[in-house]
Amino acid sequence: MTIVPGSPEELAQCLADASSRGQRIALLGNSTKARMGGPIAPYDVAISTSGLNKILEYEPRDLTISVGAGITYSELSRVLAEHGQMIPLDPPFSDRAAERATFSERATMGGVVAANTSGPRRRLYGSARDMVIGMTFATLEGKLVRTGGMVVKNVAGLDMGKLMIGSFGTLAAIAALNFRVYPSFKGTRTFTQDFERIADVMAARDEVLKSRLQPAAIDIVKSEGVYRLAIQAGGSPAVLARYSRELSRMRTMEGTEEEALWRGIRESTPQFLRARENGAVLRVSSVLSDVGRVMESLPSLAVARAGSGVCYGYFEQASDLTHSSTGSSVIEFAPQGFREKNGVPNEELWPQPGNDFAMMKKIKAMFDPQGLLNRGRLYGRI
Repeated sequence: MTIVPGSPEELAQCLADASSRGQRIALLGNSTKARMGGPIAPYDVAISTSGLNKILEYEPRDLTISVGAGITYSELSRVLAEHGQMIPLDPPFSDRAAERATFSERATMGGVVAANTSGPRRRLYGSARDMVIGMTFATLEGKLVRTGGMVVKNVAGLDMGKLMIGSFGTLAAIAALNFRVYPSFKGTRTFTQDFERIADVMAARDEVLKSRLQPAAIDIVKSEGVYRLAIQAGGSPAVLARYSRELSRMRTMEGTEEEALWRGIRESTPQFLRARENGAVLRVSSVLSDVGRVMESLPSLAVARAGSGVCYGYFEQASDLTHSSTGSSVIEFAPQGFREKNGVPNEELWPQPGNDFAMMKKIKAMFDPQGLLNRGRLYGRI
């Protein structure tokens, strides 16, 4: 049975009740990331934040919005678009068509932040850490903690909230989130070019990075021996005209064709996993100069955020997974059976947790001394 609280107060009470009984807790949203991170360990009670799905406060002129953790990214984007605004996180599992899929529903904002997922426009706008200006989370003691605020420049107390970003719900339950929002582009235009050699596509990328152009997204898609460079520009007609002049050698996309291209890139992970029960995704983070080497080392299907250094390799079988020798890698998505061996989390999911891992364990002990909340979800380590 899954408990679905209807308010932050109910969420806090549910956590306190389960904790007081020593019950192991699985914290969920819409479960779009069930195959992400560490294996879902046995639990006594499941609590979903999907019922906290309301707009709590929104004043378009202030460029801020407060929402419940259970609202989906697609619904939030729809509301903002009515006012010519956006939160350009572009996470996977956010396509409206995903609600018809058997593998997943649409990602909630709480899940997006807890897993720290983002997409193509990270290059220009950053990740959740750059857009979350405050939050409310519930602790296992039954307390509601509010950090940050509804003013973009207000960073007081935000550090504790930042601990929740990327924590996979292992510390506390996010109940509400305050975001900085951005004006939507007046128009967009995408430029693509295909290459057979990685050296050529990297040279084309470097030419853009060294120019005065500031595209919203620079991605590389590797498929069947071809590397496609995709560059999205946004702005006024004059800005887009400049891109067309400077990238005249590339193919131009606009309208529905452009939307379909970026939807496919953003949703490449859920599309891949829906068709492959034993498929797996490796995420590799590297410096920009190493993106080419990383892409060469990945399977025949791979995607690179070529302006930020994050690459994703798609493996038909989890058993074929190999960590990249360049950059820092984690096995981001894999079947449950692969993520645990003989009932023990597979530490190969995150082979090199970094020098701050000891501090991370101390923080976990502060928030959850009994180890009850989302055990092992942080790649099997926490």
